[in-house]
Amino acid sequence: MMQGETVKEDRDTKAKVPTGAAALAKGLTLLDIIADADEPHRFSELLKLSGLPKPTFARILKTLIAFGLVRQDEGKGIYTLGPRFMELSHKVWDTFDLSSVAGSELQRLSDDLQETVTLCRLDEDRVLYLEERSGQGLAVRVDVGQKVPAHATAAGKALLAFQDPTTLRRLLQNMSLHAFTDQTITSKEQLQADLTLIRARGYAISLEEHFAGVNSVAVAITGKDGQPVGALAVLGPSSRMTEGQIHPIGRELMAAARRITGVAGAVAISSQPRPRTNRANMAKPLECVLPWGAQLGESPVWHSGENKLYWVDILKPSVCRFDPETGSNDSCDVGKLVSAVMPTNDGRLLLATQDGLEWLDFVSAQLTPFMHPERDVAGNRLNDAKVGPGGAVWVGSMRLDASQPTGGLYRVTNDGNFTVKETGIAVSNGLGWSPDSRVFYFVDTVLGVIYAYDTEPGIGTLTNKRIFATIPESEGRPDGLTVDDQGGVWVAIWDGWRVNRYLPDGTLDRVIDLPVPRPTSVTFGGENLDTLYITSARTRLPAATLAEAPLSGGLFTCKPGEKGIASSEFEVGS
Repeated sequence: MMQGETVKEDRDTKAKVPTGAAALAKGLTLLDIIADADEPHRFSELLKLSGLPKPTFARILKTLIAFGLVRQDEGKGIYTLGPRFMELSHKVWDTFDLSSVAGSELQRLSDDLQETVTLCRLDEDRVLYLEERSGQGLAVRVDVGQKVPAHATAAGKALLAFQDPTTLRRLLQNMSLHAFTDQTITSKEQLQADLTLIRARGYAISLEEHFAGVNSVAVAITGKDGQPVGALAVLGPSSRMTEGQIHPIGRELMAAARRITGVAGAVAISSQPRPRTNRANMAKPLECVLPWGAQLGESPVWHSGENKLYWVDILKPSVCRFDPETGSNDSCDVGKLVSAVMPTNDGRLLLATQDGLEWLDFVSAQLTPFMHPERDVAGNRLNDAKVGPGGAVWVGSMRLDASQPTGGLYRVTNDGNFTVKETGIAVSNGLGWSPDSRVFYFVDTVLGVIYAYDTEPGIGTLTNKRIFATIPESEGRPDGLTVDDQGGVWVAIWDGWRVNRYLPDGTLDRVIDLPVPRPTSVTFGGENLDTLYITSARTRLPAATLAEAPLSGGLFTCKPGEKGIASSEFEVGS
């Protein structure tokens, strides 16, 4: 914030301040500056931002500290909101009236979307409509006081997905999964899979699961303890609220839920990509070979035996097979969150899913369990995975909402045994090996760090852990990576609109600018392994960003000049 902007805001609001309350207004403005800061400010920075004379500023700041509204860290010389705000927030929640607070958001959403918007809460295994607003013209009818089944509605599934495990277990035990349409979920296993997907995505979808011809999308409104206090839902005719249109509405609901309570919610993935920048060193021509619109495209791997590229859409969820000769893309819906795909030597595929490592027959879509290194770790899911030198699988994990560093890294052999290689990871990502297989690269996305380790080819020991490269948060976050035959490390930069290439010593060598903000992973493919494939995502992108980057979720290629290293296949045990 510029000082001039602060002064302008003061002038714009000056007329609204009652006579005699100027000092109070200045104090509240100062609190806003402290609260809105991404990083705590020092005295001189706050003075400049406030636009106040230094004596006035010092008196107001001292008073705010005395009343516990501002905390001064004398050791660091910075100022943050004080403990009194926590006490006041508890009092607010004790008298919190969800219906009153949510009213303006309901009306705004209804006006903007021209669909029926509802406020709901859970009533045992059913959803109770508390408030509703309908758009102009034909709309889905909802009656306040009406109760609908939780398992067949977006609102119900959103409320179930974010319950604590004990409460959810009790609710599911007593729930009868009655079929209302052909699309209704009637299996508790399938419902659990959908709830896991909802936690990862942040919002729930119902495609004609309760009534034929009616689709809905909903998001849980979380309280101070992270538990749902209600849900916002939008309902509309399936002809208007198509599957493609429903995801942007989900993102709008997530923002509205945050505004209602001021609570960020459980999902920790950013919704605000960095501003796009134009660079002069644009690399080789870039092509969108598949404008697929994936929610979260990931894990591209070249299958040399088929001359095709396999990849996943984590939030569809599906495994895809792209044929560069024909441009066709076959999609296999797997019905559960899937984060990585790996070829095997017997013609099947090995997947990392919410239930562990599983075999997939792509033609029949049949899944067969293999093993799970975190079977007893609640709230986690597997993430990126690759077959390493020697034929073992390396797979990382993360918390579903990426909010805590509960993830790990595992090496799995074909007999189903595994060893723990790392713990305390926020988002395990970006696995790769140097051309001689003696250096292993690994990403923790939340920290913005790419690590390098010394390793023994085919054995998997890791030593000499070190930081290979760090991506500043202001430039995005490192995601998936691959290594070329010269030892260059290619990394997709989430929220950064680009792919970086690093030399083996960690020096940034090259940048490939992209027309989408969220590239997710990279791999080399093609007959000569000279084509770089780049997956991308559109999940939680604001409407304005999607308008600027309509190809988000597409598959891109370019030929940068380097070649890749052939992917290993998982050697299935006899």
